[in-house]
Amino acid sequence: MKASKVAYGRAETLDDVFGLMDEAGERARILAGGQSLVAALNLRLDEDVALIDINRIQELSGIADRDDALRIGALTRHVDLGASTLIAEHAPLLHQAVPLIAHAAIRCRGTIGGSLANADPAAELAACVVALDAEIVATSRAGERRIPASRFFTGLFDTALRPGELISAIIVRKAEPGERQRILELARRSGDFAIVGLAGVRRGQSTRLAYFGAGDTPILATNAMKALDAGATLDAAVAALSNDLDPPSDANGSARYRMHLAAVLLRRMVAELSSGSHVGMAA
Repeated sequence: MKASKVAYGRAETLDDVFGLMDEAGERARILAGGQSLVAALNLRLDEDVALIDINRIQELSGIADRDDALRIGALTRHVDLGASTLIAEHAPLLHQAVPLIAHAAIRCRGTIGGSLANADPAAELAACVVALDAEIVATSRAGERRIPASRFFTGLFDTALRPGELISAIIVRKAEPGERQRILELARRSGDFAIVGLAGVRRGQSTRLAYFGAGDTPILATNAMKALDAGATLDAAVAALSNDLDPPSDANGSARYRMHLAAVLLRRMVAELSSGSHVGMAA
């Protein structure tokens, strides 16, 4: 099956994007890497659309050092995240996540902004930005607004983006000395979406744990986090997961199976975050 006919416009500037979005209305679809969008079009899950190609807008690409944070352009490819020394040193969680994303061909075309906008609940980068307490920069004609990553994902393939907005960048605070970041996932085969995954950050005396593949959005395990930060036993933190997660059953596994895997990953994550690994060390 191939896509039905679509309209296409190429933007050279952000002003071009907003003009094309105004013209297309609800039919507008932003084309960055296209790794999810084009597949959906080919399956005719989305029809009668107007594609707006943003690949030539230079200001949406690249990774910039902004004192205590990194500003990652929405058009930054997965492969560039993996190759960046700034990411490896200051946001190693993102660096570790790249080899887990699908396959090499997809990593060469897929973008971080496209991944976040698609809001697939099993996607690694979505959970990473939640664990890192990053901010999503949404841009429209009215300017920029920053959305905490923990509030950006609102439902299955749904986000807090408003009509007329697109993701322009992601702001990630630099890791502190001694901070540890780790991502773990369990998948049937290399390149498959995770059955369950977990992104973890240990910053000072605080722990952030973001599960993916365990619900309609990336999920902060707030009760397990509180238990760990309060010095509770690992068993108590695992028990607290029952108040954090209510995973679905599907062809990849039952809800009970996913809860078991979530507990396994939590135990592994605590061990990883408690090790002496350097903050910039990739998986």
